[in-house]
Amino acid sequence: MAEASVPRRQGLGPWFWTVTSAMTVLNIAVGIFIVLFPIGTLLPEAADPAGQIDDLFKFMSVIGNAIFVYVTGYLIYFCIVWRRRACDGPDAIGIQIHDNPKLETWWTIIPVILVATIAVFSVRIWMELQNQLGDVLTMEAVGQQFKYEFRYPKLKESVFDEMHVPVGTPVTLHVTSTDVIHSFWVPEVRLKADMVPGLVQTLRFTPEVIGKYPIICTEFCGTNHSSMRATLYVDSQQDFGRWLAAQFKEQGQGGGTIVLAQGVADNGRVLFGQKCSTCHSLGPFTQKIVGPGLGNLAHDPDHADLVTGKPPTPRNVADILVNGYSGPIGVMPNRHANALSNSDISNLVAYLLSLHGK
Repeated sequence: MAEASVPRRQGLGPWFWTVTSAMTVLNIAVGIFIVLFPIGTLLPEAADPAGQIDDLFKFMSVIGNAIFVYVTGYLIYFCIVWRRRACDGPDAIGIQIHDNPKLETWWTIIPVILVATIAVFSVRIWMELQNQLGDVLTMEAVGQQFKYEFRYPKLKESVFDEMHVPVGTPVTLHVTSTDVIHSFWVPEVRLKADMVPGLVQTLRFTPEVIGKYPIICTEFCGTNHSSMRATLYVDSQQDFGRWLAAQFKEQGQGGGTIVLAQGVADNGRVLFGQKCSTCHSLGPFTQKIVGPGLGNLAHDPDHADLVTGKPPTPRNVADILVNGYSGPIGVMPNRHANALSNSDISNLVAYLLSLHGK
């Protein structure tokens, strides 16, 4: 008959309070470091409310660090203290503990207090963001594969992949998307929002530091997601005024006649590599990247007409470059999205129609 197993003595083990004291000192030291560490040295605070969001991040980091240290520390401590020893019999069992109301009460109360505190702190900052002044400059940011479109109230045409705002001016930014879910994130501003088709979300901030900062899409949005980036320019009041005046002038000159006969194919070849090769190959129509292949545009036996259903004449090709395209096979940005001048369009048309037979 097997001998009855003798349970080990109960208790917290030797050095429990010493280990607890050491972990507490470690938590206090790391917490002080987190609170005093200047995040702006690694990631500048370019706008209000970056400071408030950094404070929330530090607060959550202090709490998260405490949870990590105590949970991990006690786990390692108890694994060592109550490990199986050589003198234990083959049927030895660990300490059996059932029903500890005091312990269960505390491990319920403490997490509830922590979560409630984080919630109050987060909601307070969020409410301040939503209610702060931000109507001096109101504009829109629209995500589309694979560009950012920015719409200003005084400009007839959109600006692509460059967002200019004047320093010290409260900005209200409405973000949305035309195709799939994108995101708008400027790390130095500390604000991020999903750009969802059919949904408009609002961000409010006041730029405080002149400079240029990356705008990043953090939602996988298609094959060229990694290249979907733009730049936020925080300009001085004078520089923003000059930029806005230049946009007025450029958009005012955006019309005029496109003289297709003056197109230079060699210039168009260089331009194709810079602006078109990401989405289009020089193979047949069926050799798609994002859009169809354009290598035999005027004489493709598998696709005699353009995507618009019109014959591949120079004028019809130019019309697509000017106005863009939206249809069953996808979306192509217009001339403003691709920053194409009249001469660029003429050169591209000359190049594309010269490819037959090459």
